[in-house]
Amino acid sequence: LPSIAAIYNHAVEHTLATFDLDPPDSEYWRARLDGEHPGDHLLVAVDTDDRVVGYAYSWSFRPRPAYDLTRETSVYLDGSVRGRGVGRMLYPALLQTMAVSGVPTAIAAVSLPNPASERLHIACGFTKVGEFRQVGYKFDQWIDMAFYQRMLVNMPTGDAVLG
Repeated sequence: LPSIAAIYNHAVEHTLATFDLDPPDSEYWRARLDGEHPGDHLLVAVDTDDRVVGYAYSWSFRPRPAYDLTRETSVYLDGSVRGRGVGRMLYPALLQTMAVSGVPTAIAAVSLPNPASERLHIACGFTKVGEFRQVGYKFDQWIDMAFYQRMLVNMPTGDAVLG
């Protein structure tokens, strides 16, 4: 968990990829690891030296009960592996795990501009479904956000639609 937190904390402190303004505490990461919902997953990518170089997770999209089957996804990578295909290996593994656990829909929020993240989501089968202007304020600037969606399970049959 400390390695995952370090990757995320760098994003919090130096990028617009997250709207967090302060690094979360260890309880936040423990909750992600212990996710109690069947659609909550945390996958970690390691290099040949077993060093954590990225992670992907799925978590609650919104807190209201009707959203319970829909999960929001996030992928964060160490700067040393960005652009090397780690995200394109890690993200499909997360989506497959989500589909197997019965999650029908994955949602991703991407701060803009972020062409690398947008390319990753499209490459992993997401469709851009909307864009919001000036919804976050960080580093003395307004940030836009795009929402991407990926259908994972064909409800009500439960058949996975990944491919």
